This record gives sequence, C-alpha cells and structure tokens, in this order.
Amino acid sequence: MSTQTFKHVDYLWEEDKAGALAGDEVALLLYRSNILGADLRITNYGGGNTSCKTMEKDPLTGEEVEVMWVKGSGGDIGTLKRDGLAGLYVDKLRALKNVYRGLEHEDEMVALFNHCIYDLDSRAPSIDTPLHALLPYKHIDHLHPDAAIAIAASKDGEKIIKEVYGDNFAWIPWQRPGFDLSLKLEAAIEENPNLKGLYLGGHGLFTWGETAYECYINSLEAIEKASVYIEDRAGKERPVFGGQKVEALPADQRKEQASQLAPVLRGLASSYARMVGHFSDSDRVLEFINSKDLDRLAPLGTSCPDHFLRTKISPLVLDLPMDIDLSDKEAIKEKIAPAFETYRASYQDYYEKHKRNNSPAMRDPNPVIILWPGVGLFSFAKNKQTARVASEFYINAINVMRGAEAISEYVSLPLQEAFDIEYWLLEEAKLQRMPKEKPMSRKVALITGSAGGIGKAVADVLSAEGACVVITDIDEDRLKEANDTFGRDVSTYAVLDVTDEKSIEAAYKKACLEFGGVDVVVNSAGLAISKPLESTTEDDYNLLMNVLTKGQFTVSQKGVEILRAQGLGGDIVNIASKNGLVSGPNNVVYGTAKAAQQHMSRLLAAELGKDKIRVNVVNPDAVIEGSKIWEGKWAEGRAKAYGISVEELPGHYAKRTLLNEIISTEDIANGVFSFVGGKLSKSTGNTLNVDGGVAAAFVR
Repeated sequence: MSTQTFKHVDYLWEEDKAGALAGDEVALLLYRSNILGADLRITNYGGGNTSCKTMEKDPLTGEEVEVMWVKGSGGDIGTLKRDGLAGLYVDKLRALKNVYRGLEHEDEMVALFNHCIYDLDSRAPSIDTPLHALLPYKHIDHLHPDAAIAIAASKDGEKIIKEVYGDNFAWIPWQRPGFDLSLKLEAAIEENPNLKGLYLGGHGLFTWGETAYECYINSLEAIEKASVYIEDRAGKERPVFGGQKVEALPADQRKEQASQLAPVLRGLASSYARMVGHFSDSDRVLEFINSKDLDRLAPLGTSCPDHFLRTKISPLVLDLPMDIDLSDKEAIKEKIAPAFETYRASYQDYYEKHKRNNSPAMRDPNPVIILWPGVGLFSFAKNKQTARVASEFYINAINVMRGAEAISEYVSLPLQEAFDIEYWLLEEAKLQRMPKEKPMSRKVALITGSAGGIGKAVADVLSAEGACVVITDIDEDRLKEANDTFGRDVSTYAVLDVTDEKSIEAAYKKACLEFGGVDVVVNSAGLAISKPLESTTEDDYNLLMNVLTKGQFTVSQKGVEILRAQGLGGDIVNIASKNGLVSGPNNVVYGTAKAAQQHMSRLLAAELGKDKIRVNVVNPDAVIEGSKIWEGKWAEGRAKAYGISVEELPGHYAKRTLLNEIISTEDIANGVFSFVGGKLSKSTGNTLNVDGGVAAAFVR
C-alpha cells in the first residue's frame, strides 16, 4: 500500500509543516494529533488520545529523565495545544505497578498520577494515561475509528482481526479503562514484541511508532485495512441494515417538517434543563432510520464508551408519520409526550437497577438522540457544540452498527458495564470540573437588524454571555461579514425583511433547524426619516409604520408561535426610542411609530404573561456609532432641526443628558442583556431608558 494513498481516511501530513517542527517531538505530537482529529472517520471530537515520550532534564537532579506527553483529561486531539497536554515522569508512572491493589481499587490510581507530574503546567491526567505509559513505544495513538470499532463491537471481532491483520494485532477483551487494562496491554506486548497494534473489544484501537510519522502512517494503514474489509462485505450477504423499510421525504420537505417539530421536541427534551438542538438528515442517518433493522438495533444502544457518554445508551425513536400535519403544535405535543414519559421512566429504571452504593445522583433522564424515520436525527444538549457532537457520535455509532452487521453481528455492552462507565465517579469528577455555565447558556436569540449597529452589538453581547444567536437583516453581504465574527456553533444568519411575512417565517425555520428553537426575540430592525409635517409623504408614513410597527408585530407574532410550542417561556425585547416619549420637531411619523412600538410592548406583556413570555422595551437615544440610521438624511435632518452641523450632533446629544455621556451600541446591548440575562426574570412590561438621562423621557 502506498503510504500516501488512502480511500477511507485523509492523508494530511505535509512535509513542509512537519519539517519545520523537526527536533521538537512535542510539537510533532500536536501536529499529528491535530491532523488525526481533523478526520471524523478517525476519531470524533474529544475522542481518543495521543502521546509521545521524550528525554528531558529533571529540574531537581539535572539528570536526563524520560517524560511522557499525553492528551489531558477532557481534551480533543483535533484542537489539542500544548496546554492540553499532561507531562509525566515515565519511571514514576511505571512504578505505580508496585502500589496497585487490584480492580476494586482502580479509581485511587488516578489520584496517584498527580505524583508523577513533570510539567507543572500539565492538564489533569486522564484515566487512559497508564495505557500509554506502560507501552514501550515513543509515539502512541489510541483512536476510535468507526471501522475499527465496528470490528471491536462484532461478535466475531477477535477472529476478524486475524483475517484483517494476521498476527500483527492482538485482541484485548472489553474492560473498563484503568490501570488493570494497561497491565493487560503491557502483557500482550511482552508476549509478542512484534505487534503493530492492539484492538480493545468494544472500544477502539492502539497503534504506535518510533517517530511521529511512523505512528501516523501505522494508524492510517490500520484503519484503511479495517475499512476495506468492511466495504468488501457490506450489502453482499444481506442488504445493509436489512434493507429499506421507509422512503424518506424529499430534502425540502424533511427540513420543513423538522423545523416545525423541533420546538416541540426541544420543549419536551428540556423538562429537566433547557436544551439546544441540532438536526441532521445525512445519507447515513437516513439509511439507518429508514431501515428494517432500526427497531432491532436502536434499542441495543451504542458500544464505545466515547459514544454513549454523549448520546446516552439508546435513542428515542418517534412513532410519527413523516408527512403528518404539524400546524397544531399542542395536538402534536400531546401525541408524542407519552413517548418521552416512557423514555424517562425507562432511563430511571436503568439507573435504579444498576446503581452502586456510591453512584452519583441520576442525571437528566431525557433522550439526547431522537430519530424520526423518513425525516432525520435530532440531538439536544446544553449547547450547540455538545448537541452537534452528540449527533456526530451517534452517526459514528450508526457506522459501527453498519460495519459490524456487515461482517458479523453487532454486540453492545452489557447494561451494567455501560452504567459503570456513565456513572463512574471519575467521570462525575470530570463533569464537576467543567466551567460554570454563562448566564445566556442554553438560550437562543433571534435579533432583527443585526448585521450592524445596535442589533450587531446585541448579538455580540448575548453571544459573549453564552447564547446562540440568529442574526438577521436585509443585506446578505453585511450579514455574512457579521456572521464571520462569531465562532462555530455560536451563530447562523438569515436574510430577513421585517415587512415580508414569508421572510420572517423562513428566518425562524432556520433558527429551529440550527438550534431547535428560539428563547429571545430582539426587535432591533429600524430606519428613520426626519421631515416636517408638510414634507412627509404617504410613502414615508407607510415605510416607517411597516418597518417599525408592523415589523415588530409580525416578528413577535411568529416568534410567540415557537415560544408557545416549546412551553419554556421566553423574552421579547423591543428597541424603541426616546422619541416615543418625548415630542420633538420634524419627526412626527418616526415618533408616532416608536410610541406605537412601546405601547404594543405593554399590550403584549399583558397578553403573554400567562405563557411566561416577558416583553420589555429598551429606549436608546442618539446612538450614532455604527448606526445606518445616522447615515445621510436623518442626521442632516436632526442637525437642521437643532440648528447645528452634523459633526456637532454627538456632542450636542451628550450635553443635553444628565450624565453628559455619549451613548454607544454596546450600552444598548447591555440594556437588552439586563432583561434577558436572568436577573430580571420576573420583570415584564417595563421600559429601560439608556439615554444618558433625558429628564423629559422619564417614564415615571
């Protein structure tokens, strides 16, 4: 096999980049890790670990000592950096064999890893640390490729690796990761020093090499051979997954149905804690959920610990016609709610039957993965990234089941083994080390007029506080540019004209597909026309009323449909203006529209309180920075009204405030956050002036 030609994995090694790192084994470890993690067929986000061993000077003795650099707890090889590594003395790790007391004392070994730390800036060592330390190789990869796990999760896995690799790979039966497993790996190597790799039953693959490149190639070749073996047999003796049972809806109809159902599912999946959603209807998902084997395989659950820790053991499969009318959300909720209740009861039964005396309390019993035959896969988790990764892991599990069924018979872990992994005290400790969630975590905000100005500032502040944001505007080029300022899994954008009902509906559908629904609606889209009464045209009047008043109404109306479908409450915040409270020259229609926005907010607050939907107003004044409103004729009109130049406007507005301050877009965004950030959860129908203090605009 040519070392640079692979069909089932990506060869990403670049000699120029690697050559620039020559002599720095840790840098080469990071490079190797990142390119391995870039291919989801090799390992998924957070899955697997990599290591290398180097000779370093001991800071206490000045002597040369062997140090192992290994991915630390909770890291991801695809994004691994130096601060994600643990650096440990190899001789001290190997000396732990002298104090190991057996399987019933596994967990105490993890605390002892801290006594082996060489690099004081180390990430906390993971449970897999000794699996690397006791092997006598300089570079080691422990990966979870779909093809390898398919063999590892096969009834005849041990026999199959002989067919694939001859005597070059050894088989280690399933065992929970820990020190005892590392001793078994060491024993396998001592028994056959010529091995090129190891298979862990139900778990994954170990490969190694004396150089970073040799290790990388060995990993790719091992995965390629497993992939070819499976491909040569898939669908030959029997159809994949038993053949097709259901024909999927066309792609546009799938997305339409998914966007309609997602808020209902999100509400039901959030009975314990609010969740953010993700949707996938990839070919591999459809092949599985539309198959005859779905009902047999889905309940078996996933096999690899990395999979089920993120997906739960098994998914919820919806018994719902794919073309059902979803317009009556309450009726749909009543139809599928019993399935959620059954799932929760089943999970509680699983917990009660398998818990230990010291098991952590039962976690959220709701499904993470929801399958709708004919439509697609929904996943729900604490944020978009976690929901997306859960979906990716379940697709990995589908690939594993597909491969295992092609070559043998898929075998899942016994439930007690799965429980002991899911509720492992060390896993619980990892969860407890997670950073505290931000105030807007688990929330989704749709903001109109957010390609720039106040709307963009609102999106920036809410996303910085943990929210997912849907930025919308009429200018797609500006939207794309604004969207690029956010990281992955934080934002999406939709072209939205607030005067066009279909455009508004399309934006909400995108929010539901991307994130599962919406929690916060911010009406920030606007424009301004400053003219005296006699110069104001009917077109001026209609434009202002359509954008400011009708736009706010329709965006709120469509948003409330989703908020009610979720049943989680929510927030509407309307960006109005001081001009809705204070009379001034040459803005009769603008001021009237802003006053209408304010009173509409009070009316909606009164109507929507029963749904726990809060409606509040932020009143800016003279926010010139970054605002399109202040470009051109509006600024000229206001300057003319006050008898000053356009350049003098910022200072003019600041001087007339009690605080003598210029107002920024971020000031207004902070006002929005004050309503939706959790501290004012019992406040509705209120108006917050963010204007530097204009006495004439005092509400009370």
